[in-house]
Amino acid sequence: MAKVLITGASGLVGTRLSELLKAQGHEVNKLGRTGKGRRKPGTFNWDLTTGKIDERAFEGVSAIAHLAGAGIADERWTNNRKKEIIDSRVKSAELLFNYLKTHKHTVKTIVSASAVGYYGDCGAEKVTEEHAPGDGFLADVCKQWEASVQQFAAIGIRPVMCRLGIVLSQDGGALPELTKTIPIGIAGYFAKDNLYYPWIHIDDVCGILIHAIETDAMSGAYNTTAPKPLLIKELMQKIVEAKKSNAILTPIPPLAIKLMLGEKSAVVLQSQRCVADKIVKSGYQFKYGKIENALGEIFKD
Repeated sequence: MAKVLITGASGLVGTRLSELLKAQGHEVNKLGRTGKGRRKPGTFNWDLTTGKIDERAFEGVSAIAHLAGAGIADERWTNNRKKEIIDSRVKSAELLFNYLKTHKHTVKTIVSASAVGYYGDCGAEKVTEEHAPGDGFLADVCKQWEASVQQFAAIGIRPVMCRLGIVLSQDGGALPELTKTIPIGIAGYFAKDNLYYPWIHIDDVCGILIHAIETDAMSGAYNTTAPKPLLIKELMQKIVEAKKSNAILTPIPPLAIKLMLGEKSAVVLQSQRCVADKIVKSGYQFKYGKIENALGEIFKD
């Protein structure tokens, strides 16, 4: 069994990934800003500002799951926030790279989160990993993010960049936002033509990350999305059905979102009709490949 070092282990994906790795018999180290209190076993500190990192975090580690990064949708995109979003991803990867480049270690693989925002707004076009990067801030973040991970190949560490779609989970992410008006009988969706949401259940996100760690033949970028992306109206209809709700599907003008969120509206108004063929060909079998199964598991209680 492997020992995996996770950055961003306290986030939605990192928390679930840690649980699943341990359930499969792997050991987990966690690297983050844990403060000055007593350190829990297996938890180590780093500081992006000073460039310091606890070298004990790497002892016996064969793979890194690099998930650290400030939340894209958590705050307004001021210039300072944009810098934080980029630096938290790029500088953290560079800190890992610079340490491993200059010290003895046992790391063979780094698997990193990226995002389908790499592609920009693609409408109804089917999007494979060969698609050119898009325009705008989200695409720029992803390009820099992936470049900071791709460089690990130069020091003999296999890089895999998982371009995450919209992660569905009962514990956070997009789903609480999509469903928050359903209790009052409204299921809002953005009334934009060809607005595809490349959804994925959180357990399949983590399953793909683990699959990437365990599969030496994998390298480069992979769409980490379910096989069939849905139009936002279709997705909301499936959510209403899964929750056994009588909520009415209600269109929301995109202009209203743009006026409210400004540039950050790209998070919810960009369409990526992503194709999952590459990850399927790598041997991964989806646990929740159909939206009905995914939502049924999430709303089972």
